[in-house]
Amino acid sequence: MEHVSYESICSGHGLPNVYGYLKDSGYAEEPAWLAGKLAVADDPTPFIVNAALDTEQPCELCKVTLSIFVSALGAESGNLALKVMATGGVYLGGGIPPRIISILEDRHFMESFTRKGRFSGLVSRIPVHVITNPKIALIGAAFHGLEISQGSIKEEP
Repeated sequence: MEHVSYESICSGHGLPNVYGYLKDSGYAEEPAWLAGKLAVADDPTPFIVNAALDTEQPCELCKVTLSIFVSALGAESGNLALKVMATGGVYLGGGIPPRIISILEDRHFMESFTRKGRFSGLVSRIPVHVITNPKIALIGAAFHGLEISQGSIKEEP
C-alpha cells in the first residue's frame, strides 16, 4: 500500500487492514481459534470487533486493532469538526460505531477528538453522537425524495 489514508483505517475495511498490519509486523500472535474463523469469513470485521470486545476470551491483537481504529476515528472526526465548524455536533454513522459505543465512550476517543492544539477548547464543546438507526440512510433518502416531489427544494441539473 503506497498511501495510508484515514479512510483506509476509519471504515469497516480499515479494521482488517490494521489487524493485518499488526499481525504481519509481529505485534501479537493471532489465536488459532480466530485464524480459523477469519480464513473462511467474507468479512473479517465482525469477528475482529467481537474478539476485541469479548470479556471471557479477549484477543489482544483485536483489542489493539480496535484501539487504533477508535483513536484514528476520533482524530479524523475532530479534524472534520474543525474543518466545517460543526458546532451542532458530529454524527458517527456506519456499521461499526453502534457496535462499539462502550469503547467510544471511553476517554481515548474523545482525547483523540479534542487533541487539536490551540483549538482543543473549541473542539471539546462539540457534541459527538452515534447514529444507531440502521435505516437512517434510507429514511434520509425518502425524506429528500418527498421534499423534491413536493417542490420544497429544487433539484439541480
